[in-house]
Amino acid sequence: MSSASAIAQTIQLSVTPVFLLVATGSLLNVIAGRLARVVDRSRTLIERWPDTEGAEHERIVAELRTADRRMAIINNSILAAVACGIVVCLLVALLFAQEVAGFNLGRAAAWAFTVAMLLLLTSLILFLVEVRLAIRTIHVPMELLELEELGWQRRRGGK
Repeated sequence: MSSASAIAQTIQLSVTPVFLLVATGSLLNVIAGRLARVVDRSRTLIERWPDTEGAEHERIVAELRTADRRMAIINNSILAAVACGIVVCLLVALLFAQEVAGFNLGRAAAWAFTVAMLLLLTSLILFLVEVRLAIRTIHVPMELLELEELGWQRRRGGK
């Protein structure tokens, strides 16, 4: 096999990991956007915190605790995604090193791909956990839903 065709084959082999790297980058973009929104919301709550008391103060403190937990989960998701990207880059380097140096690095490349997939899976699971936590945080309070229901009943001539 000629040197040019061997390099072309190595480039073809590295396309799949590169797609994984692109997907990981896109995931990082989404996760970083979520982190920015949580940080912005936290800053708003921190500004309001000294001016509140009673039930409103308790609500702000509870939301700040949740925001802090969300930021920790997002940071761990980012860590896993970045580690995935690093391992994918290592995988591509292994594929080229195998071709250039003539070493048999197939087993190392397989392990690198497996580790990258596990890191991506970890990042996605943490992302899901954070989204679920965010959804629980932003549920409309039941009192407001009950008031709305009473309003509809009054408009229809009910109670």
